[in-house]
Amino acid sequence: MLHALMNLLSVCLKPFGRAADRVESGGILGSSFAGRGEGKDDLLWFRDVGKYASGEFSMAVVQANQVLEDQSQIESGPLGTFVGIYDGHGGPDAARYVCDHLFRNFQAISAESRGVVTAETIERAFLQTEEGYTALVSNSWNSRPQIANAGSCCLVGVIFQQTLFVANAGDSRVVLGKKVGNTDGVAAIQLSTEHNANLEAIREELRELHPNDPQIVVLKYGVWKVKGIIQVSRSIGDVYMKDARFNREPLAAKFRLPEPMNMPIMTANPTILSHSLQPNDLFLIFASDGLWEHLSNEKAVDIVNSNPRAGSAKILVKAALHEAARKREMRYSDLRKIDKKVRRHFHDDISVIVLFLNHDLISRGTVLNPPLSYRSALDHGLE
Repeated sequence: MLHALMNLLSVCLKPFGRAADRVESGGILGSSFAGRGEGKDDLLWFRDVGKYASGEFSMAVVQANQVLEDQSQIESGPLGTFVGIYDGHGGPDAARYVCDHLFRNFQAISAESRGVVTAETIERAFLQTEEGYTALVSNSWNSRPQIANAGSCCLVGVIFQQTLFVANAGDSRVVLGKKVGNTDGVAAIQLSTEHNANLEAIREELRELHPNDPQIVVLKYGVWKVKGIIQVSRSIGDVYMKDARFNREPLAAKFRLPEPMNMPIMTANPTILSHSLQPNDLFLIFASDGLWEHLSNEKAVDIVNSNPRAGSAKILVKAALHEAARKREMRYSDLRKIDKKVRRHFHDDISVIVLFLNHDLISRGTVLNPPLSYRSALDHGLE
């Protein structure tokens, strides 16, 4: 342990800012990273470019935790295109369950309405997945009680015909890159609503829902948390904050509430927005909060707009890692040497999917045949 800490300190204390390590907008990481393939670079997995029904996509994920807690997927077929970013916490179980079941539930529910996608379709898929995970916790309570404190933020985008639906529970984010008039400018427009107790609106929402609980949100070490435990107020999983049956022994003491739970504290209900796609909508950046911790909406849009499409998700991830290294006054090349688990002290797991929008394909209602089904972590051995 001492040896590992000394190695970490030696990395952190090295000078930073060497030209080879710097990242500049307009040419992030250079053309050497713009290949069209799929690969793995240390703790980073990427798919540089692929085709989906409405254009092209790019995908990447970097691991920081000992066990990767993020999952993500893109599905494109008769129901349009479905994108999911699942940012897990408290272990990988909930995010893996969501990645296995949310799209399947969405498919089944959509089939009931003859293939028509609505906001209600998506909300029902979220709640059905929540019910399934709760049942899994119940059935595993005696052998694996710790999965009761596992949860996952869930960000979903569905392109159906010429409408984009965005559903979010938690603090992942989707940002639209939109061309500004006849100029070369591209505006960054956030489409998702976040549910994090550090936002004043979320604290007010929680206080209104729990008027008799003065400890519903607690400031701890400069961070607002729900019941002093967790930052997000909505998720799939985290059933210890939703069902009193799972807020007792043998759950670890730090997750048990001191007073009886009379009503659910968290919810899996997503906030859903629909957006009619316009010709000046260029691309969408879906990412877990690990990306947005280091890059602003505007910076991310500028990076995608200023670089080749191929490898754009990987470029975003590496730009965030460069920024994480800069904040610690270290070189990106040294950050790369830090192994998973220890890496979590520098950045979170990060998942990114970039969708480029081809409006000719969208207006024609193109259906991808055969359908595309691609999952970043589960399908590619990231653990």
